Amino acid sequence: MIVSNIGITPDFSAIYTSNSGQHTAFVQVSLKKGHSKSSFVYMDLVRAKLRDDLPELTTYFQTGGLVDAVVNLGLPAPIDIQVEGNNLKEAYATASSLASQIRNLKGVSDVLIPQDLDYPGLELDVNREMAGRLGLDSSEIVDNVITALTSNGMIAPSYYVDPKNGNNYLLTVQFPTADIKSLTDFEQIPIRARNGTVATNLGAVTSIRPIQTPTEVDHYQIEREIDVYVSPSGEDMGGLSRRVDRVIAGAKIPDDLRVTLRGSVEGMRRSFFSFGIGLILSVILVYLILMAQFASFTDPFIILLAIPPGIMGVILFLLVTHTTLNVMSLMGVVMMTGIVVSNSILIVEFTRNLRKEGMPVEEAVAMACRVRLRPVLMTSLATILGMVPMALAIKEGSELHAPLARAVIGGLSVSVILTVFVVPAAYLIVHGNRARRQAEHLEGEQA
Repeated sequence: MIVSNIGITPDFSAIYTSNSGQHTAFVQVSLKKGHSKSSFVYMDLVRAKLRDDLPELTTYFQTGGLVDAVVNLGLPAPIDIQVEGNNLKEAYATASSLASQIRNLKGVSDVLIPQDLDYPGLELDVNREMAGRLGLDSSEIVDNVITALTSNGMIAPSYYVDPKNGNNYLLTVQFPTADIKSLTDFEQIPIRARNGTVATNLGAVTSIRPIQTPTEVDHYQIEREIDVYVSPSGEDMGGLSRRVDRVIAGAKIPDDLRVTLRGSVEGMRRSFFSFGIGLILSVILVYLILMAQFASFTDPFIILLAIPPGIMGVILFLLVTHTTLNVMSLMGVVMMTGIVVSNSILIVEFTRNLRKEGMPVEEAVAMACRVRLRPVLMTSLATILGMVPMALAIKEGSELHAPLARAVIGGLSVSVILTVFVVPAAYLIVHGNRARRQAEHLEGEQA
């Protein structure tokens, strides 16, 4: 099913359209159920066809899903560059310069500036002296023009009830548009004062000249702004946003303008920052808990040595599977951290118990690795195998959680291999040197 909405009608229906003038349109396409290709594939095909057949058009494509609209904070693009300032012409020129540079960036599919400043319009300059002699003021003249051309719907009463069938009809008043074919006809629109009996022509009390006007004037927190919508061609929005930042940093921005990145990229950066702070705080909290549990400053540090190999495994696996670092993959990092720390605790705790029984450090470490290898492998392999279906993203909609599973699989795969070597080696180095120093000290006292 294809639904087209072309142009704009100067009435209440303008509230429900994203078109800004007669030169704009949007087309909504609903794909058939069971289609074999992704919607992005069809978007690429239509984009290429329009580029070849209608190169004079400026197009912008989006999936139209509700999830994208929510994630993008209601904006039609994941990256929305807002040029804010009171000087619209200066802001539009800056936005156009940025848009031309961003179109050449890698990973960009569409760039659109939804506002225009050259839409044809008519300016009415009211001759207040002449209007006052006829008992007219500026508001009455404007109301007459609006009613004549588009009807303002403010007729009293605004409805009519048919006495025969009881049906009610809304009443509006409009000048015959077929009679207005030129600027001269427009000047002949009759203007009448609210309490007056004599009508005059619009051209008698106003001077009319053609001008260029904005199609729409958008605001963000009261201040005027021009939008530059940027749509990525792939899933790597973080890399594209960094390239966009470099373009903005290298551009010459006037002092009275401010350029800000908004959309889902803004939420993504806040999420990354929050997850980074949360991960650091969680590691600190785990260290404090372990320090209280083991009554030691060094053993918790040895346990946490299992985290860096896990993070390295996450990065390698995401690179191999061409998966971006996003919120879901960061959640996988948090899950992986908890599992690898528990595996490391098994080895260190068992080693401490063996040493309390009088076993030397080297033998205690070797025994702990052999005995605790089985539970470590069972825990890690069970988690990895359970995450495989999610990582493959076989079912529809499972692509959202695939980065989480891939991060867990990559982190555990590398951490399991390195934990049984890194953690015992660190324990042996720290406590082995300490045991040797204590033995040497006792021999010196006995001598």
